[in-house]
Amino acid sequence: MIRRFGAFSLALAGVLTVTSIGSFAASQPLMTRHTREAVISGEAQSLGRLPAAQTMKFDIVLALRHAPELKNFLDEIYDPTNSNYRHYVTPEEFTARFGPSQEDWDALVRFAQQSGFKVIGGSRDAMDIQLKGTVGQVEKAFHVQMGVYQHPTENRTFFAPDREPSVDLSFQLWHITGLDNYSLPHPLVQRVHSDVKPSPQASVGSCPGSSFCGSDMRAAYYAGTSLTGAGQNIGLLEYAGFDIADVNTYYTNAKQSRAFTVTGISTDGSSVNCTEPSCDDTEQTLDITQAGGMAPNVTTVYVYVSDNSDTALLGAMSSDTPLPLNLSSSWTWSPADPSTDDPYFQKMGAQGQSFFQATGDSASYRGNAPWPANSAYVTGVGGTDLVTASAGGPWKSETAWSDGGGGWGTNVPIPSWQVATAAGCSACSKTDRNVPDVAANANFTFYVCADQSGCTENEFGGTSFAAPMWAGYLALANQQAASTGAAAPGFINPAVYTIGLGSTYTTDFHDIVTGSNGFTATSGYDLATGWGSPNGAGLINALTSGGGGGNPEISFNPTSLKWGKIVVHSTGAAKKVVVSNTGNATLNISSIAATGDFALVAVKQTKKITPCTNGIALAPAATCEIKVSFTPTQTGARTGAVNFTDNAAGSPQSVGLSGTGK
Repeated sequence: MIRRFGAFSLALAGVLTVTSIGSFAASQPLMTRHTREAVISGEAQSLGRLPAAQTMKFDIVLALRHAPELKNFLDEIYDPTNSNYRHYVTPEEFTARFGPSQEDWDALVRFAQQSGFKVIGGSRDAMDIQLKGTVGQVEKAFHVQMGVYQHPTENRTFFAPDREPSVDLSFQLWHITGLDNYSLPHPLVQRVHSDVKPSPQASVGSCPGSSFCGSDMRAAYYAGTSLTGAGQNIGLLEYAGFDIADVNTYYTNAKQSRAFTVTGISTDGSSVNCTEPSCDDTEQTLDITQAGGMAPNVTTVYVYVSDNSDTALLGAMSSDTPLPLNLSSSWTWSPADPSTDDPYFQKMGAQGQSFFQATGDSASYRGNAPWPANSAYVTGVGGTDLVTASAGGPWKSETAWSDGGGGWGTNVPIPSWQVATAAGCSACSKTDRNVPDVAANANFTFYVCADQSGCTENEFGGTSFAAPMWAGYLALANQQAASTGAAAPGFINPAVYTIGLGSTYTTDFHDIVTGSNGFTATSGYDLATGWGSPNGAGLINALTSGGGGGNPEISFNPTSLKWGKIVVHSTGAAKKVVVSNTGNATLNISSIAATGDFALVAVKQTKKITPCTNGIALAPAATCEIKVSFTPTQTGARTGAVNFTDNAAGSPQSVGLSGTGK
C-alpha cells in the first residue's frame, strides 16, 4: 500500500502554478555532513564517475525551525513537575511550530521542478521531498561530482559525492539522503551457526520444537489478560517488504489466530512485497509476529518500507494518519552524519511516539555504538536469555545474553536523564550516551517462518526480537493510558531512568544480575541489559501514571486513628482506613508499613473491598482498605504511623496513630 502521496500531488500542482523564480540566491551549504571519510582521505580508491544518464532516487530534508525551542519543549513535556508534562502536539501542530515554513517548502518544490527532478513523495509534515533524477541533474543541482569508489572494508564498490553538496536557495537545507551507498542497511536478526547449534534452550516454549512463540513473551513479561493493545497501532521500520503468507503460516503452525491487520506502507515507491528467492523476509516476519505476540489485539501493524532511505521511513512514521505511537526498528545503518535522523526522533518524542531500536548482536562496544541505537532520542533494547516456568507460562529467570549489544559511541553526548545513572555505573561512559536502556529475550530460542528458511525452531535470535516486543508492550501501556484519559507515555527514557533510581524499580523491572556480553550484568543499570526486562503490569502502571498533566493523589479516611486505654501487651480492636486515589492518573503504592506499637492486619478481599498491598495500582477514583491494630508495650501515651510510599506528590504520606497503654 502506498499512502500520503495523493494529497501531496494536489498541493504540488498548486505550487507549480506559481511563477518560477528567475534567479536563486547564492549557493547554500547544507547543515549536515555528506562526504564519507574514506572518500576525503583517499582510503577508498576512485574508479571513475557515475554515468551522467543513470537515474537516482534521493530525499531532500528541510531543516527544523526553532530547534532550541524544540529541545526546551521536549524537556518540559517529559518533566513530571512541569505544567506541560505530556502535553504532546499533533504532526500538524509540530509543523506549524517547528517544521519548515510554507514559504521554504514552496521554494524547495520550485527548486526541484526547475532542476528537472520528478517528485515521487514527501510532505511538509514529513519535512522532506523525495525525488528522482539523473546523475547529471544531481551534479548540477548540488554542485558535486558523483564518483564510484572501491569500498575499503567490503568486497564491493559504492558511489558517493566528492564534496559537500550545496543548493541555490536562500535558506539552508538539513540533509540529502541517497547521495551515497557507502553503508548498506542490514537487519540485526542472527542465525545460529550450524556447527555450534545448541540443543533447544527454550525448553518450555509453546511453539513447535519447544521454541518460543511471540505470545510466550507476553506471558513472561506481562503475565496479564486485561490489556491486549486494543485500539493501538504499531509501526515497524523495514528496508524490505514482507510476505503475508509467512506471517499466516507462523500463526497456523503456532495454533493461534491473528486478529490484527498487517498493512505495508511504501514510503518512497519501494515495493512492500518480499518473496523468494530475491528478497529475504525473515526480519520483517519476526518483527510482525513479535509485536503481535505481545499485543495481539492491536488494530494494525504498519510495515513502513524503503529500500534505501532512512529519512523517508522516519518522515512517514512521524506524520502518518493514523499516527502509530508504538514504533520499532531492528535494522542498523550508518549515515555520514549521525545527527541526520535526530529531527525525526525529536519529532516523534514531541508527538508522544515511542521508538525502540535493537542495539545489535556483536556484544560489547566501546566508542563504536551502532546507529541509531545510540541516538539520545530512541530507546535502545538489549538482549537477554529468558527461562519461563512452563510452556506459555510466567517468567522464571533471566541472564544477560552473551551476544547482546551494549556500550557507548563517541558522537552523542550523554543525555541529562542518564547522568545520575552513569555516575553509579563503574563501566559506563560519563560523557557519551550509554546503551542499552532496556532489554528482553534475544537468545536463539524462537520460532520463525520465512520464505528463505522455512519454519525453524531455536535457530534465530537477536535483539531484533526484543525491540518489536517492547513496541508491543508499550501498546499495552498506551491502551491503559487511553482507558483512563491519560496521555501516552511517549519517549519513555526519562521515566525509565527515574524509575530505575526509585523505590519501585524491582517491582517494575526484572533486574538482571548474572551473565555478560563483555560487560558484566550487575544490580541496577548495566551495559549488558540496561535496566532489565519489563516486570508485568508494574512497569505499565508506572509509565502511565501522571500522563497528560494529570497526577495521582492519595487521600485517607480517616486521616488518623486513635485508641483509648488498652492493657499493656493486649491487642485492641483493629481499625480501618479507606485509601482513595482522588487524582486523574494511576496511583502506584510500592510499600505500606506501620511503626511503633501498631501493626497492619490482613483485610479480606470481597466484591466491595480491595485490600491495600505493596505494589498495588489504583486507577483514578479507586479505593483500597487497610486495618491497623494497637498492642501497647508499656504504659502511657503511645504514637506511631502507617507510612505509604507511592508515586503521588508528597510521598511518603502518613496516617497518624495514637493510643494509651495501661
